[in-house]
Amino acid sequence: MKKILLTSIAALMTTSVAFAQSQTPTTSQDTPAVATPATTNAGAPVQGKNSFTESQAKSRIEAAGFADVMDLKLDDQGIWRATANKDAKPVQVALDYQGNVVQAK
Repeated sequence: MKKILLTSIAALMTTSVAFAQSQTPTTSQDTPAVATPATTNAGAPVQGKNSFTESQAKSRIEAAGFADVMDLKLDDQGIWRATANKDAKPVQVALDYQGNVVQAK
């Protein structure tokens, strides 16, 4: 009798765990966690721990249409900042941890 009861409880617990894992989480975010070349977070540049290396940051800025990236530095907010050329004019650019590349104002 005890074996049947224990087996039933174990089966019930296993089934409930399986159902809990099969649910898809929902979010209400309008912006992606990581930017793609076609998207940019409206609040960019966003502060946060940045994992881009200097060469990755430079490549990402160049891929966004900026040339001659100079004086690239990671600031205390986790944002890569640099001077670059856009349409043959020098501008300030920023790259955040999400991959957003924006022209600084």
